[in-house]
Amino acid sequence: MAFIITSPCKDEKAAECVDVCPVECIEEGEDMFYIDPEICIDCGACEAVCPVEAIYHEDDVPDGEKDYIQLNRDFFKS
Repeated sequence: MAFIITSPCKDEKAAECVDVCPVECIEEGEDMFYIDPEICIDCGACEAVCPVEAIYHEDDVPDGEKDYIQLNRDFFKS
């Protein structure tokens, strides 16, 4: 399991999450940040500092945001 960045991050890109990630699994995309589920160690550091509350543990992603689970994975496939 991993943490997931969801829609409140779109066009926000504050980057506090990047600064606190101990394994550098968060990368900047065109309009938001993404978490690499293969590298994420589930520490929760990113979730605690997100100013727009866009980060959730994969099991806790709200129903309307579930598409972001796959979007985060797909970002790192290319």
